[in-house]
Amino acid sequence: MDTEQTPVAEDVEALKAALAIARAELAEVRAQRSDDQALIAHLKLQIAKLNRERFGPHAERTARLLDQMELQLEELEASATADEIAAEVAAVSTTTVAAFTRKRPARKPFPEHLPRERVVVPGPSACLCCGGTRRSRLGEDVTETLEVIPRQWKVIQHVREKFACRDCETISQAPAPFHVIPRGWAGPSLLAMIAFEKFGQHQPLNRQAERYAKEGVPLSLSTLADQVGAVCTVMQPLFERIEAHVLAAERLHGDDTTVPVLAKGKTDVGRCWTYVRDDRPFGGPAPPAAVFYYSRDRRGEHPRCHLARWSGVLQADAYGGYDGLYQGGRSPGDIRQALCWAHGRRKLFELADIEQAAQRKARGKTAVVSPIALEAVRRIDALFDIERAINGKPSAERLTIRQAQSAPLVAELEAWMRKQRAKLSRHDPVAKALDYMLTRWPAFTGFLSDGRICLTNNAAERALRGIALGRKAWLFCGSDRGGERAARMYSLIVTAKLNDVDPQAWLADVLARIAEHPIQQIDQLLPWNWRPAATPAQAA
Repeated sequence: MDTEQTPVAEDVEALKAALAIARAELAEVRAQRSDDQALIAHLKLQIAKLNRERFGPHAERTARLLDQMELQLEELEASATADEIAAEVAAVSTTTVAAFTRKRPARKPFPEHLPRERVVVPGPSACLCCGGTRRSRLGEDVTETLEVIPRQWKVIQHVREKFACRDCETISQAPAPFHVIPRGWAGPSLLAMIAFEKFGQHQPLNRQAERYAKEGVPLSLSTLADQVGAVCTVMQPLFERIEAHVLAAERLHGDDTTVPVLAKGKTDVGRCWTYVRDDRPFGGPAPPAAVFYYSRDRRGEHPRCHLARWSGVLQADAYGGYDGLYQGGRSPGDIRQALCWAHGRRKLFELADIEQAAQRKARGKTAVVSPIALEAVRRIDALFDIERAINGKPSAERLTIRQAQSAPLVAELEAWMRKQRAKLSRHDPVAKALDYMLTRWPAFTGFLSDGRICLTNNAAERALRGIALGRKAWLFCGSDRGGERAARMYSLIVTAKLNDVDPQAWLADVLARIAEHPIQQIDQLLPWNWRPAATPAQAA
């Protein structure tokens, strides 16, 4: 009986072994395929970034496409690692299939400023080969592992001793420590974190309260809101100094975006305006800065109020609310209009987007690519190529190069556009896109006579990007006053970012020092002048 079952048992074991090998080989193939897909996605992303740096954006959707490619790479890398681990597990049960190991690029060393904690693993007490105990130390191998310490909460107790004078019986005591809020309880680092999370990272206070409670520190929503109001009030002098710095510029970028506002059970649409001073494109020495304002609507009276005491060159879109600013004879001086070529190009690009047309055609929709729009985009891109080469050069040098290289291209572009426009009906979408630029041609060509003017208004659009990202997180402002507070905090945070300063670290240090800082020297705390206070360890 046993002899009859032995071949069957051997066949079962052989089948199990073959099945294990097949599974291991399948897992290895799957891991290899996932690794190849991740590598392809990584290379595509690198090529796209290099092309963007070398040739500039060829489409208005370039930045969005890069974000999509990065997200795709993230998912493929995670899947490839999961498949690699599965292949290793499957290979353990076989002796014929080797474990698959992905080829990863060499990792950069960890930053030197991070503290190191040495964990010494004792060596064997005896030789692993012969068991001898006579050993000599040859050195050590160090394997570094990056770790993070979870956020730590602590309560700082300020102990103020009391002394009584034996002569006059007077009680002496040191003054109470400073708090940002009178009789406050929150330290400057906590206040900076709450404010930056709300306005810089788009985390509403209710979500912060939930997270803090899970960490064992229950803080009510009203308590957090109280701290935010205090921070905005304390930082008001710095906002005013940034505002004065921005409005002292000879050239500004201006733009606005929508801000949902809660109003009587519904949501209205407010506006957030920004004016950016950025002289870096023409080598200006002034530090960059941005100021934000809030309004309940988009009436033209708001920019007229914002810039009532300013004159110079305003780079913005063709919004009609700015028209009142360009009227001559205003006090304190005239404002010169400079329009954005990126806006004009965008209207033409939408009619020349071959990729978008192909997608519409695949969905069975009408898709037409305009050859006139395609040629216009090609000609405009030639101007952008020149601008990228002179970015950061002095205004006089920029103007000389523009007169020599850009002016002939602009003249040819205008003549060509007017010739093509004469052939089109006024209802043609291409005609409307051409009219957008041709009817405002002097404002588009102002850069040919002033080296300070940029070709685009991207500086203002970048400043507003955080608001566009945050709208989906905080959904709406709670009130008009909330919108005004947000505008002031955006001014502080965006200005810090423009000067390559960590906004949260800057806010924490300023909140700790501003009460004792002389008001006459408040400019020392501005982001471009700020130097963090030395810690006791640094001082030592």
